Amino acid sequence: MTDRILITYLYHGSDPITIADVIRVEQTIEFPADLAPQWIQEDVVGKVEEIVSTSVDVHRIKISYNPDVAGADFTQLLNVLWGNASLFPGLKVIGLELPAVITNRFKGPRFGVEGLRKFYDAPKRPLLTTALKPMGSDSKTLAQMARTLALSGFDMIKDDHSLANQPWSMWEERVTAVSRAVNEANAEVGGRCLYAPSLNLPFDRIKDAAYKAKELGAGALLVLPGITGFDSLRVLAEDDALALPIQSHPAFMGSFVTSPKDGIAHGILFGTLMRLAGADISIFPNTGGRFSFTVEQCKEIQAGAQEPFGTLKKSWIAPAGGMTIERIPGMIEMYGADTALLIGGALSRGNLAENAQRMSELVRAHA
Repeated sequence: MTDRILITYLYHGSDPITIADVIRVEQTIEFPADLAPQWIQEDVVGKVEEIVSTSVDVHRIKISYNPDVAGADFTQLLNVLWGNASLFPGLKVIGLELPAVITNRFKGPRFGVEGLRKFYDAPKRPLLTTALKPMGSDSKTLAQMARTLALSGFDMIKDDHSLANQPWSMWEERVTAVSRAVNEANAEVGGRCLYAPSLNLPFDRIKDAAYKAKELGAGALLVLPGITGFDSLRVLAEDDALALPIQSHPAFMGSFVTSPKDGIAHGILFGTLMRLAGADISIFPNTGGRFSFTVEQCKEIQAGAQEPFGTLKKSWIAPAGGMTIERIPGMIEMYGADTALLIGGALSRGNLAENAQRMSELVRAHA
């Protein structure tokens, strides 16, 4: 393992030597390097480790950074990764290696794959997850939907990420009604289904809302790091008094990954960073759905979420976005059992209870 932060950038343009020198300074001191004291030039400014040109205008640039430049906080680590460099056109972060001195500062997923397997007594199978939809439904309707899903054996039911404080279903009213419905269904069938309300709320209300959700009977949380910040996810995940499983949602983050020339690689954003911040389950668009992610990009996300990474637990992956029950066998074959199978709107095409039962039986047969 490296003892420095190693970031690999893909650069589309000419003169990679010059841009590499600009990046190593911009991502650290943002100050004329020749004016900085010698020790700062040597110990603080990033070092260009390698430049590999695959064509006259495509280059891989690897720069290492003293871990001290990241300070002690997740926020500054993100700044080192993609702060001012994000303003350069034709630049994409495609590799990230972190030393133990960095990864040891963060707790990562509280439960992760092993913890939720133990909670659900599900040593081998994927998890069954879904989302309450559509926006515009009142809280009573959403609660009845949740009850039906919980009775069918679903492991986790989340709010759709767009459910917030809308007039037809205010946040506290919805969380109260859905939590009660799920918990009553659990008592009826001996289930352990968890409801994850969306914390799609103003930043200054997120932590209080998380505690309120727990008080009202919710057993998990849905966080939108692209909306409320990665550090809001970290704060909730590391809170020992809260101690709830957390799903992360990719809303607002598409432009980080969709360009082949700019942004951050899929695996780093939805795998490594979500895991480092503490997501027990990372939701992302599956290949072949209504979004444009490729098989390779999805597998990169899985690698970031589940390959060895310091002492951090593995995160579940939840490939979603227009999935159907018919795709479940293929998804299990592609990703394996450490997958939270998330099918949302398709369950309501026809009879919700019958579709939910069918999905539950199909997934449990895998075990």
